[in-house]
Amino acid sequence: MSRPLALAACFLLAAAVPAAPPPREKEDGPGYIDLKPHLNHKMKDDFHSGNYPGNNLSSLPTGKQALAKVKFNIGDGVMQLGSSSVEGKPEKITGIKVGRAVEKLHFLHATGYSAPADTVIAKYVVHYADKTKAEVEVVYGKDVVDWWAYPDKEGPTRGKVAWEGKNEASKGFDATIKLYLMTWKNPEPKKKVASIDFVATARDTGAAPFCVAITAEDK
Repeated sequence: MSRPLALAACFLLAAAVPAAPPPREKEDGPGYIDLKPHLNHKMKDDFHSGNYPGNNLSSLPTGKQALAKVKFNIGDGVMQLGSSSVEGKPEKITGIKVGRAVEKLHFLHATGYSAPADTVIAKYVVHYADKTKAEVEVVYGKDVVDWWAYPDKEGPTRGKVAWEGKNEASKGFDATIKLYLMTWKNPEPKKKVASIDFVATARDTGAAPFCVAITAEDK
C-alpha cells in the first residue's frame, strides 16, 4: 500500500471510532433524597386525630427551601408513622433510596403527641451497599418534641428549630407548629448508602413521628 493510501486509511479509522465521553463531573450542591414514593399524608390534610379542623402543614413552603442553613426539597406530603394515638399509619417505611456516599444526613422532622423524656421514639436505619447498616435514633426531648409548641413548652436540647408557623387549629390554643433539624454524621463516609428505613420504636407512648424531608451532604 502506498504511503498516501495508508494515511487515508488511518484517517478513516480514526473517524469511525467515536470519541470517549468527557469525565463526569461531581454534582455540586445538596443531595435531595426523593421521598415522593413514600409520602403517605398530604400537607393540606388534617393530621393525627382529626379532631381539630385546620391542623395541617399547608402553611409550610414547598419546593427547595433553606431551613436552619440546610437546603431541603419539600414535597406535598410527609412520611407519617403510626402509634396508639394515630391509627392507619405504618410502623415502618422501608427502601428510601439514596444511592451515594454521604458525609452527613440532614432530617427535617417532628412528632405528633409526646413521650417520656429520653424515649427513643423512632430510628432511621441506614443500609450501606455492602449489606452493613447503622441506626440513627430519634430521642424525644433531645431531637424532637411534639410539633405543637405552647409558649411555656421547652424545645429539644439537641435538635434545632428549622421552621415555625401556625395553622388554623394551633391559633385557637395560642400555639405554633414547629419542625426540627437533626443532623447525623456518617461514621463510614466512603461507603455507599443504598437506602434508609424510617421505623417507629415507641408506638405505645402515643408519639407519632413524621419526616418531611431528607438531604444528603457529601462534604
